[in-house]
Amino acid sequence: MRKKLLSLIAAVSVFSTALVGCGSTDTATTSDTSSANSANTEVTGDDSAFPITIEHAFGETTIESKPERVVTLSWANQDAILALGVVPVGVSAANYGLMTDNKLHLWTDEAFSELGETNPNVFDDETGWDYEAIAAAEPDVIIASYSGFTEEEYNLLSEIAPVVPYIETAWKTNWRDQTIVNATAIGMKAEGEKLVEETDALISEKLEQYPELEGKTAGFFWISQDDMSTFYAYLPNDPRASYLNDLGLETPESILSLAETSEDFSVTISRENSDLLNDVDIMIVYGDEGLLEAMQADALMSQIPAVKNGAVVLLDSNSALAAATTPSILSIPYAIDDYLSLLSEAANNINE
Repeated sequence: MRKKLLSLIAAVSVFSTALVGCGSTDTATTSDTSSANSANTEVTGDDSAFPITIEHAFGETTIESKPERVVTLSWANQDAILALGVVPVGVSAANYGLMTDNKLHLWTDEAFSELGETNPNVFDDETGWDYEAIAAAEPDVIIASYSGFTEEEYNLLSEIAPVVPYIETAWKTNWRDQTIVNATAIGMKAEGEKLVEETDALISEKLEQYPELEGKTAGFFWISQDDMSTFYAYLPNDPRASYLNDLGLETPESILSLAETSEDFSVTISRENSDLLNDVDIMIVYGDEGLLEAMQADALMSQIPAVKNGAVVLLDSNSALAAATTPSILSIPYAIDDYLSLLSEAANNINE
């Protein structure tokens, strides 16, 4: 099967849409696989759970026996595997936010280190899947429940090993489903559900310290300071937006209405229609103070309540938090205090 795939690779070049939709940073490099191959990669899940069949957007995948070698692709899918105490033999490079020398987010690299792996096998797949490197990792399963695979990419990857892609729609898998689906694929569903319960309890505990967030509306946006003629609002089915609900904030009715007309994870808004967002108390935006100043100086965008009041959380694209706002089971405990603190500051700027 792997020989068949390698022959396909030699004949065709296929590029993926592996970005999360919020930008990218420096191109990653593929690490030496020797360390990952020698690390403790054992999956300790229930053998009796197999075979497991997982239904997904492209049909269904059956995993016949407990996988010993796990590869994860796309955004943060490795975090659930690491949180379960399993070391993947290959993972996608991080492509946004602050990264370590291993081209991973800080919480991911820390989890690898805690499990004894200091030189993880990281694929250079920012502009397209490195099928040859993935095949060389000799996975028993490829996990990517939060991703944007095309069917062609899914089929090619399936020549290497059983693949678990997104269940319904590209880039719409929230952190809970990502954790449980990825755990299920390695026979550790119950353990994954426990991780979700523990993280929900952590969120609830943290929220008790921020009563000022209760009842406030918030939206997550992508706005370019260089061209504000149009901008993007992430819809409630996007993990960034749904995480705001986890943190006690409500989705504005204006964004809920926009979601009714789109099946995507974001919607384009014209600057001339900024007044649609008159019910947004808090805005979360990738950018810096220069962006906020430009919005406040704009005759139309300055009328958005959050902009007018300065109730805007600005996320530096090179920060850890910029990545953690697209949450995973590992990033939430790592960055929740910083995020809640910034949301609290924004809430305190709201003029009732």
